[in-house]
Formats: sequence, structure tokens, C-alpha cells
Amino acid sequence: MSQGPLYLGFDLSTQQLKAIIVRSDLHVVAQAKVDFDDDFGRKYGIRKGVLVNEAEGEVFAPVALWLESLDLVLQRLKDQDAPLSRVRGISGAGQQHGSVYWSRDAESLLRSLRPDAPLVDQLTDAFSHPYAPNWQDHSTQAECDQFDAKLGTAADLAQVTGSAAHHRFTGPQILRLRRKLPDMYAATSRISLVSSFLASVLIGAIAPIDISDACGMDLWDIAGNKWSEPLLELTAGKDGVPDLLSKLGEVRQDGGGSMGDISEYFVRRYGFSPECQIAPFTGDNPATILALPLRPLDAIVSLGTSTTFLMSTPVYKPDPSYHFFNHPTTPGHYMFMLCYKNGGLAREKVRDALPPPPTGDSDPWAVFNQRVLNTPPLDVRDDDREGARAKLGLYFYLPEIVPNIKAGTWRYTALARDGSLLRPAQVGSDGWTADSDARIIVESQALSMRLRSQKLVQTPRGPSSASSGDLPPQPRRIYLVGGGSLNPAIARVMGDVLGGADGVYKLDVGGNACALGGAYKAVWAFERAEGETFDELIGKRWKEEGAIQKVDDGYKRGVFEKYGRVLGAFEKMELEILKDNKNT
Repeated sequence: MSQGPLYLGFDLSTQQLKAIIVRSDLHVVAQAKVDFDDDFGRKYGIRKGVLVNEAEGEVFAPVALWLESLDLVLQRLKDQDAPLSRVRGISGAGQQHGSVYWSRDAESLLRSLRPDAPLVDQLTDAFSHPYAPNWQDHSTQAECDQFDAKLGTAADLAQVTGSAAHHRFTGPQILRLRRKLPDMYAATSRISLVSSFLASVLIGAIAPIDISDACGMDLWDIAGNKWSEPLLELTAGKDGVPDLLSKLGEVRQDGGGSMGDISEYFVRRYGFSPECQIAPFTGDNPATILALPLRPLDAIVSLGTSTTFLMSTPVYKPDPSYHFFNHPTTPGHYMFMLCYKNGGLAREKVRDALPPPPTGDSDPWAVFNQRVLNTPPLDVRDDDREGARAKLGLYFYLPEIVPNIKAGTWRYTALARDGSLLRPAQVGSDGWTADSDARIIVESQALSMRLRSQKLVQTPRGPSSASSGDLPPQPRRIYLVGGGSLNPAIARVMGDVLGGADGVYKLDVGGNACALGGAYKAVWAFERAEGETFDELIGKRWKEEGAIQKVDDGYKRGVFEKYGRVLGAFEKMELEILKDNKNT
């Protein structure tokens, strides 16, 4: 076995903590994970990684759970004889928008960790608040309204921070917690995001927030490259701005380099080298785009618990209907993102309403997939029939982020030829059966992505699409990651709706895109030449063969255009529903 340096990437997500070790050539050496429900569900009373206070719309996780999971995942790596002593650098990802509140004893407790006791026993008093708000939280509508109004409108807020105000964003969360738990807020010395929390534990000191992850707070002025004074004043009160600035700390501008040595706790307990360095950690969505070297117009669709659409772009075109972040590794570049709460969980709800798979079929998606593939686009079975109606729907089992609509299910139809005559529908009318929902829910998620990304895509050009000058604007390639990427029916619909001039590909990282992106980030952080970008270094080492698999042709002439004809109707449907069903 090679004795060269190794790099470790973490992903602290909603339901799991994953760890992946790679070599300099990006080959995976070892990996381990902790499933929060399976490993700690009974102890913490969690379900799908979180606790829920339905009365107030709160969704949160015990910070102690994450401490125990960090010890356990490292122990699992050690138990499989992973060569932790050769790990030269560590980076990783944390679920975006979650926040962790450190007590005034945190720094001293982090510095004095003993290797003979687990983290959870030694850091109980390191937190002023035992829980971290989760991205699914929807308790902050009043605060979001104030954030939008503070700078004028939602569009004005997006122009400054890259996003309008959303429930899960950290600024509104801090404002609500300051009001609800003033003593806790006063006792807080520092506020971390989930990514910087994990880095802090590993480094034995409070780590700075990463510039890309800071953009998920509605507090960072992207163009000004600083915390927004008016938004800090809203969050902390006019006299509380200096205190909040102290709690937030400086933002780490460089996504690479070292923040310091790994804590002695991990050296003595797990056998890491004392020379192992900790690079900046970032959010899970920025880490996802680091799981491969993206070209312009390439897009990633992450099909996990939530669904996200990601593109890297040098152009800053903010809009309240989507998100812009600073790129996690490349100054002057940005990350465009759409995020939906109603992703995998919503698809599962529709799946579970269908008949169960035949006896002996172990695939829980077998019936769902059959219904999807046997249903034509928009469930229009006779394109030439006068008055043929396309089926459109929204399936929100959780209050949604974009659009800002409360939980509910809505079904509509419109004329397939031009999207006109939009009207509500229900199962049993307009040919709508329960089977139709399987395809329509996947189409609805993809149509929302297409609607909101249409200003950023253009006709793909390049060696592999040289003859594409006559193609409509669309992504060049679409890479699918997350659990849903394994589903052929979902892949087919994504290609039908979103296109993809060079096809749709499954990024084969076993659902570990964020952890792998973190590991790649560590490789770049410590092996880059002066001025060498992430895409340059990783592009030289990343091997397409074996890493990706083409799962759909992507753009299909005629099919793509069918969806284009009803895109306006889909937008109109959202606006009609939004009028009477906005989250409040």
C-alpha cells in the first residue's frame, strides 16, 4: 500500500455523519458512517435525525448527538484499521443554516479535552443552548418578514445577501432565539454554523465561519464582502451590534490552507498525527459542487432528504426566488442554488400511497417507478387531441421554502398546447388517477428547477456539444447525486424536463457527495500550488471513468419543448396557490 499522505472529509448531515479518507490521487481508502436514528434514536428520541415542536414549527437536533457521532465514526474508522496516522489534512461539510451556541466556557473546555473520556461527557457545559435549529425549521416567518422589510423588499435583501429571507436561514433564527431565550443569547460567547462547529471540535478552538456558508445566513453582504450592518442591527438591536459581531467572529475568506493543528484529543484517542491540519469546513451544498470539477453550465441535482439544484457561475444575478453564495474555493465565482424541503420525503409519501410491491420484490420503489415510466410526459396520452390537458401539481408535505407555501397538495390542469386555461383538478377528474401522482410529483420538482434556473442557462457549446447551436438554452450536463440518483425513473424525468445537452449522469459516490467534496477540498487545501484553483487541481486528478455513469440521454427534442409550453402555467399555478396559502 502507498505510504503517501491521506485526506479526510466529513459530512454532518440531517440524518448521518459520514467520513471518507482519500489519497492524493482521490482514490477512496476508507469510509464509515453513523446513522443517527439507528445508532442514537432511542437515546435522543429523534426521528430522521431531528426533534420537532409542531406547535411552534421548530425542527432542531441535540448538539450532544453530534458529539457522540463524531467519536463513534472515528472509532469505526479505527476499528477497520484505517490509517489515521497518515491523514495530513481534514475538511468537510455541515448541513447549512443550522447554528450552534457556545457558552463562555467553550474555549477552555475545547482546549482541555482528555483522551480518556468521550467528547459528550467533557463538552456538556460548552453550549449555552443544547439544540441546533435544523434547515427544516419553519418557526421564523415573522422574523423573515422583518428581514425582507429591513432593506426594502425581498428583492433588495437578495441583492445584498444573495437570498430573500427564508425560515431556515441563520439570521432570522438568531433573531427569534434572542427574543425567545434572551438569557441563553446573553450567555452565548460565539455562534457557529454546523460546519464551523465540527471544525471547532476538531481544532480544539472556535473556528471561523467559511465565506460560502456565511451566505446562508441572510447576514453577509456578498458584494461588500462584510457583515451587513443594517441586518446585524435588526438581529441584535441597535446597541447589540458589537456583541453580535463578537459572537459571529471574522469570516474565513480563503477556502484552503490550514486553520491549525488537530486537537491533541484526536491524536491520543484515535492515532492521528500531531501534524494533521484542519482546513476550513463549508456547507453541505457548497461541498456537493466540490465532488467533481464542474464546467460552465454543468448542474448538480442532489436528490436526498431535500432536493437541491446547484450550478457554479462567474455571474452574480440574485433573485428572491433562488440563492447565490460565494463559491467555497474560487474567489470571484458564485454558487447558484435552489433548495426544496419537499424532496425525498415528499416522493416517499406519494410512493407509500400506491399499492405495495409484489410479494418477493424487495425494491420499495418498484411500483412507483413503474407508474412513472408508464405515464407519458405531463400525463398527456394523445398530444394531437384538441383540448388535451397537461397535469401539474405541488406536493408539499412540509411547508416549502421556494415558493413560500404552507403544507398541502394541489392539482391543476392546463391546455398542453400552450399552458392556457389553467384550472384546479382532483383525483377522479380530467383523467387524474392516483397513479398519475407518481410522475407528476417528480415533474413538479424538476419544473420548479427549470423555471428558476432559466435566466442562468444558455445554449451549450463546446467539444462534446459542437452541433448544439440549434438547441434551446439548458444545462450542458446534469449530474445526479444523493439517494434518488439511484432511481432510473427519477433520472428519466429529470432529463425529460431539464434537458442536458450532453446527458444525465449519476455521480457514483454512494450518496457521499458532501463528504467526498470535503475530502477533495482538503486535498486542494494542502497540495495546491500558488494560485492553483480547486477545479484546476482536482480536474487533473479526477477520473471520469468509474466515477460517473450516464443514466439518461438528457435533452429529447419535442419532449423538452412540451414542458416549455406549460412552464408559464406552472408559474401561474404557484402564484395562485401562494395567494391563499403563504406560510405565516
